[in-house]
Amino acid sequence: MSRIALLSEQVASQVAAGEVVERPASVVKELVENSIDAGAKKIEVAIRRGGISSIRVVDDGFGMDRDDALLCLERHATSKIRTGDDLASIHTLGFRGEALPSIASVSRFRLATREPAALAGTEVIVNGGKIESVKDCGDAPGTQIEVRSLFYNLPARRKFLRTENTESSHVEHQLHLQAIGHPEIGFVFVNDERVVYQLPPTTHLRERIRDLCGAALAAELLEVPEFAADNIRIRGFVGKAGVSRSSRAQQLIFLNGRAVENSTLNFALREGYHTALMKGQHPVTFLFIDMDPAAVDVNVHPAKREVRFRNSAEIREAIVEAIRRTLETDRAEWSATFRAGTSAETANEVSGFSFLVSGSPAPPVPETPPLIPIHEQVALRRDWGAFPQPPRAPITPISPIPPITPTEVSPTSPTVPAAAEPIPPAFPDPETPSAQDFKILGVLGKLYVLMENATGLVLVDQHAAHERILFEEMLKRMESQGVPTQRLLLPLTLQVSPRDADWITHHLDVLNRAGIGLEPFGAGTFKIDSLPTFLRGSEPSQLLREIIDDLRETSAQTSKLRLGEHMIAKTVCRHAVKANDVLREPELVRLIQDLLACDLPYCCPHGRPTMIQMSYSELEKKFGRKV
Repeated sequence: MSRIALLSEQVASQVAAGEVVERPASVVKELVENSIDAGAKKIEVAIRRGGISSIRVVDDGFGMDRDDALLCLERHATSKIRTGDDLASIHTLGFRGEALPSIASVSRFRLATREPAALAGTEVIVNGGKIESVKDCGDAPGTQIEVRSLFYNLPARRKFLRTENTESSHVEHQLHLQAIGHPEIGFVFVNDERVVYQLPPTTHLRERIRDLCGAALAAELLEVPEFAADNIRIRGFVGKAGVSRSSRAQQLIFLNGRAVENSTLNFALREGYHTALMKGQHPVTFLFIDMDPAAVDVNVHPAKREVRFRNSAEIREAIVEAIRRTLETDRAEWSATFRAGTSAETANEVSGFSFLVSGSPAPPVPETPPLIPIHEQVALRRDWGAFPQPPRAPITPISPIPPITPTEVSPTSPTVPAAAEPIPPAFPDPETPSAQDFKILGVLGKLYVLMENATGLVLVDQHAAHERILFEEMLKRMESQGVPTQRLLLPLTLQVSPRDADWITHHLDVLNRAGIGLEPFGAGTFKIDSLPTFLRGSEPSQLLREIIDDLRETSAQTSKLRLGEHMIAKTVCRHAVKANDVLREPELVRLIQDLLACDLPYCCPHGRPTMIQMSYSELEKKFGRKV
């Protein structure tokens, strides 16, 4: 007797439902995507008991006639593709023709639909995959679907559902994705007869983000200047440097209107942020990618969450470049925030904290040797190892420092005493702020530089600031002069897997330019005879494996010097000024000048902020002067 038999249609549908319908949120996702594909301008979703008891989705799309209403409940029946070639160019959110029959097979299902020009609509009742009735109805144009008693005929599957609150949160998350991905559509969400939100259609994505995520987050987002390259268009919003989360919960990426997950996209975002992101943190993004559907495969997973790209490197390069340009625009806005130096009137209103206060003499300064620029001073204090300091323009020796008044540091002052001649600003761009745009008030805890500008109080972490300065200086020197290398006394061997060996063979020139001396030494084995001098560790082979992993996650156009940036960051952390290092006023001025001249002045190489602004408005609120 044959042991193999065909499954019944009902069982086959339930098996398919296990792939498509995981929980109530999956039902909401599939039904809302169908509504969007139907051209709906308003979608209402109502659930009870987390969607376990009932789910209702109502839209004002183009609806269906009776034949289509019955046919859509058959497996693999769809209006969105016709041939196998259509799978290579999917323009809709749904296309598999599995959602409705799968949902109907595990619930008590009602479909009511009507075309705008039709006199009457069609109502279809289905229980556990069996059609019970088909009749006319008088519902409004569009489609209304009700799903009750989800998994009532699969009790084992029903036991795997979480609490009602947990399932409700998953449903709301799915609606968030759809509402952000399609701001031109109005959404209404009702949970247990309570209206959670009503989102009107909007023409601007920031308004939809503000409605869903709050004004505070919307204010921390940067609009991505529309970027187009190689038939790829990127737009949306990303968080400013320092705005991050410990998970990817707010890292939303939409590909051709579909919320997707892909490791290539995640790596590209992290690489685009570079040192503006702390380790272990993830950027806040609302990123939209539009590209040729033929260049991406969305038919990877039944739930259509995952995608694959025909050319991963191409999309990665585009995202990295778009994020980099966006952060550059943030630098201009950041500079404007800290610009507009304090006027003489404002300066005179502040009573004395330090050596820049009107009418207060400077504190006595002991006899000191001639002043040395801060970089050279730090170089004398600590061993720089493989990164000797380049010659820098000396500062005019001032010993001791004479009293300095606000008028002496004001950029509008007509005359400045020769003994206190300010350091010439090193900023050719008039829009870039300089140290002269601030009034230094003092140093708090021998770490935080307190300054005032036209908008309020500014605090600078002198250690983080100096880290950023040294980090960028080292990188630029390495890019211009090359990576300093050191030959090993005894060459090492590195044995790798066949896939890693193939990758290393194809990238030997890159590794050699990065200061790593590698050459083949047998099957799956390489000989190492030199390493970058900044690599310190008892296990060079393990360090090299980490570097190779870093390089594999780096895009082709990114500087290969990034492979050692974490080592450089550690090096500058050791050599930067510390919390208890006392800096004199001209050294502080030089520190602020060099910081403002950096490419990413607002964060250290580890992603921590270097400078914080507290506006007068914030201070007035804290002191109860303003509500």
